Amino acid sequence: MSEARPTVTTAPVESKLSLHRLLRTYGLLTFLALNVVIVSVLSPAFLKIENLLNVLTQAAPLGIVVLGQTFVLLVRGLDLSVASVMATSAVLATSFATMDNRMMPIIFAAAIGLGIVVGLANGLLVAKRRVSPFLATLATAIVLHGIRFLYTEGSTGSTLPSGFTLIGQGRFLGVPVNLLALLALTVICGFILHLSPFGRRIYLVGGSPRGASLVGIHTDRVTIACYVICSVLAALAGLFLVGYVGQVDQWTGKGYELDSIVAAVMGGVAITGGRGSIFGALLGVLILILMFNAVILLGLPVQLQWILKGVIVIAAAALYLTGDRRSS
Repeated sequence: MSEARPTVTTAPVESKLSLHRLLRTYGLLTFLALNVVIVSVLSPAFLKIENLLNVLTQAAPLGIVVLGQTFVLLVRGLDLSVASVMATSAVLATSFATMDNRMMPIIFAAAIGLGIVVGLANGLLVAKRRVSPFLATLATAIVLHGIRFLYTEGSTGSTLPSGFTLIGQGRFLGVPVNLLALLALTVICGFILHLSPFGRRIYLVGGSPRGASLVGIHTDRVTIACYVICSVLAALAGLFLVGYVGQVDQWTGKGYELDSIVAAVMGGVAITGGRGSIFGALLGVLILILMFNAVILLGLPVQLQWILKGVIVIAAAALYLTGDRRSS
């Protein structure tokens, strides 16, 4: 008689959990599909091939930033310096005496170096000095703003190798080049997160830092590495965004710090760390860009985008907090 009791009580719980997992797995895809249908009905111009390619081209730089932001969120952090890293990377691209396409590898190497330095600074502040991720990355962003304006004296440069137009606006076999770059980086990041031992350490550190430390994982090193990855990807995204826009501005990437967090959280990456996937985060990017595109196509006020971002953050936070209560 006593053995029958667990069977009765656990079955409903397991069914609730499986339903919750199902919603998390396919709910975002369903939401994306519904959005496509609704926007297509309201604005038939949305389904035109040229508009869809423009949406994907626009989404690629944000997608690259979101890849990096996902790493940081998974270890219970966030990075508010990504937009400043993008702008500094863009300014760096105009800082060389020669501006022919032979400089492209050097510019990309310099951007990666910038990302490594900034990522190390953020990671050391958070992991070693125990500064909150919000304050640490905000301070880094402010420092980069100051360095950038001191170097340029407030002026903007527009001289770029012609190759930037190719990586930002060009297409290969009809597919945007920056989208191909995003796909390549997604494969690399997906392998690191979901198939490598380092990826398993990231999830363990995000899920329970103390537990990860007890099993011999160097949590500080994992956290620092995630911040470095995030900053390097942000620096690369700045170069692709410059190629898309066609000129360098002191505020290149402005707003991407918020957009990257919103997209990742909407895609199922938990603010509390330890849960989420690259695939879900990129779905979040597609939904966010689709919403922005719909606002423009439907002739709605651009300020509506800010309202949508706020609603998304609140809804995502409520959803995952509810999920945590059900699973506990």
